[in-house]
Amino acid sequence: MLQILSNKEKAEIHKTGLRILSEIGISVRNKKIYELLLNAGGEPDKSDSTRIYLSEKMVGDYLALCPKQFELRNRLGKKTIIKSGGTSLYYTANATQYVRGTSKKSVEVGVSEFTDFVRVVDKLDNISGLVCTSLREYPPHCRDFAGFKIAAQYTAMHLRPCIYTPSGAEAIIEMADVILEGKSLKDNMFFTLGYSIVSPLTWTDTALELFFRTRNYGIPIMINSEPMTGGTSPVTLAGSLAMADAEVLSGIVINQVIEPGRPCIYNSGFAHVFDMLTMLVLTGSPENALLQAAGSEMAHFHGFPSASWALSDSVMFDSQASYEKLLTALIHTLSKVNFVWGMGNLETSKAISPEVAVIDNEIIGNCLRFSDRFKVDEEHLAFDVIKKVAFRGSFLETAHTLEHFQEETRYSGLPNRTNRSLWEKNGSRSIEEKAEEMVTSILNRKPELYLSVAQIKKLETIEKKWMRRL
Repeated sequence: MLQILSNKEKAEIHKTGLRILSEIGISVRNKKIYELLLNAGGEPDKSDSTRIYLSEKMVGDYLALCPKQFELRNRLGKKTIIKSGGTSLYYTANATQYVRGTSKKSVEVGVSEFTDFVRVVDKLDNISGLVCTSLREYPPHCRDFAGFKIAAQYTAMHLRPCIYTPSGAEAIIEMADVILEGKSLKDNMFFTLGYSIVSPLTWTDTALELFFRTRNYGIPIMINSEPMTGGTSPVTLAGSLAMADAEVLSGIVINQVIEPGRPCIYNSGFAHVFDMLTMLVLTGSPENALLQAAGSEMAHFHGFPSASWALSDSVMFDSQASYEKLLTALIHTLSKVNFVWGMGNLETSKAISPEVAVIDNEIIGNCLRFSDRFKVDEEHLAFDVIKKVAFRGSFLETAHTLEHFQEETRYSGLPNRTNRSLWEKNGSRSIEEKAEEMVTSILNRKPELYLSVAQIKKLETIEKKWMRRL
């Protein structure tokens, strides 16, 4: 497991985070939640009616209520136990733009583009979760449940809707009942929710209402801090991480006050680096990888599941996109991040691309193979095989090779594994061309639906009802 921070450094970062909460406080822009925090032991500021201070004891008491592990499922019933340092799951991410192949142009994401993207990702075996996104045909405050409806039709993956209003989350919970056909959501948790604090240290009314209105279902909630070094957080990585620690812990405390025992995901991994040369936010730089891996270590320090993203600042499907994704994805895999967002994303998460998702799926497979290492025992050290074969021939014909070759080497049809003459005979295709062919092949097939016609009609009825209401 990769280590960025020493135990002493993690303790110092957390100590600073606790000082931020107790001496600087957080802004809570919802009167109802503000009062709940006061009743739970928070201290009010004398001059600012939204600021509240959280003591070290209060933070400790409420963090203790948050479970250290929980279970998620996809709609095919596959269970995954989520715990600190456990399984890494790879998700897509939200966006507003859509790119095909090696095009240098993008279009705004709409129903058709998102449907195609979902259909492709559904067939990629290393991607576990589908993040819903904005859709141009819908009003902004209806795009969360509209995207959720489409995703539920075309994939059985775990879903992660991006919430635009608290009411949108309520609509999704209503849709979930139709999708589960009356089965308990708590026992079939096929989607999760989340929201970001506004750095520095400000919880908006939208975020707090989302937490409140989705209580009592046991829905895991991802608490996101998105510090921007030198902009919304200190330019030093340590300072940004300390503030992020305070922000995430405050969100966990708030959720435990609202719903004791609600699972929470510690996410300081949506961190940004502010480029002082271009005045733009970066996500694919080595500093991003450092900050995000360290954030995962802070989650391990607290014993909570973690999240991050593996992104690129490239605006097209090119070498930059791949090497930045590989850097961040490999580091997150080695850091045992539980949820790694960004599969299929480009342009600092502004765009999605099915071809990029195909390449990212390949990158994940290689990262997982690297993290699995290899076995060292009597069977795998193969002394007896070496003794038998040495000076007499090849290991190719041995039963030992036949038994173990598939576990020792990862095989994939996407990268070139042939010599030049065979590569030329097979069409001289680049990996980008192979990815485009794979996407085209998937989209040329008849769409696979994961809901019945009756379920789809019920979801459309719910969608129309909430659109009228909103």
